[in-house]
Amino acid sequence: MTDITKETMMPPRSFLSQDAIQLFYRLLAALLICAVLAVFSDSFLSLGNILNVLRQASLTFFIASGLTLVVLTAGLDLSVGANVALSACIAGTVIHKTGSPALGILTGLACGGIVGLLNGIMVTALRIPSFIATYGMLWVLNGLTYWYMAGETLHGFPAGFRQIGSGYLFGLPIPVYLLLVFLGIGTLFAQRTIWGQEIYAIGANPVAARLSGIPVARRLLLVYAVSGIMAGLASIIFLSRLNSAEADIGESLTLPAIAAVLIGGTSLFGGVGTVFGTFIGALILTLVLNGMNLLSVSANWQPLVTGIIVILAVWLDMKTRRRAQ
Repeated sequence: MTDITKETMMPPRSFLSQDAIQLFYRLLAALLICAVLAVFSDSFLSLGNILNVLRQASLTFFIASGLTLVVLTAGLDLSVGANVALSACIAGTVIHKTGSPALGILTGLACGGIVGLLNGIMVTALRIPSFIATYGMLWVLNGLTYWYMAGETLHGFPAGFRQIGSGYLFGLPIPVYLLLVFLGIGTLFAQRTIWGQEIYAIGANPVAARLSGIPVARRLLLVYAVSGIMAGLASIIFLSRLNSAEADIGESLTLPAIAAVLIGGTSLFGGVGTVFGTFIGALILTLVLNGMNLLSVSANWQPLVTGIIVILAVWLDMKTRRRAQ
């Protein structure tokens, strides 16, 4: 390994310290939101509401965790919501036709992964900017899903399968356990593996990464495929949770996932961010939405508040990082 490779692959220590400070502030913000909601809402600290917040945050996290790797490379995947919808509809059909939840789960993961791989091919082989490639893919997937479902809704899945999204284990929703598993895997992959360090290096400086011998195209294919697989996993959770699948299931999922990544501190310019930060971002976003529901804030105002939070998070992140540099 050359010296250039080492310098490119290992983030400067100041960046790691800055990430730790950013995570601390975000945890503080989450605790502050909890304190405010506990004062103004009697039901916020109820066990049922806390479990509901964790479940909702986990669903956002599954989509946002794979997206985090894409953003770390300075890319973007706008097709994750549409990917969830198509994967859920195809997985639901397989379960209905075969009666096998295991086969349906594998099909959903495979469908999500194939879509992600196609995104990666457009970005690497065709050199289409990720924003445009995945935006086009969003429309392709929407068209395929609406054509495939033809206005029908799938419902009535086996009770065992429904436990994945609706069941409890030792008092905690099963999606929360899955969140902990994938949070650990994602953090170890990004922070402790060579491939993870190469992804950071590509986002920080793709030219230097290529000159250092990092297979940039293969790593980009990997992150887009992982993003697709995580969308496929989310489709299984949603399918199990809702006990139904329809063409518009993913329309409202993309922007919250992007918001969770940005609120969690991952830079749109690449090379900076963590999977754990995305978990905190998903938690903050869910707390805000839950709080607005508890305080009976009109649904018309909720997108406005969410948008302002995202803009503030990105602005504060850019300001603090410029100051640190």
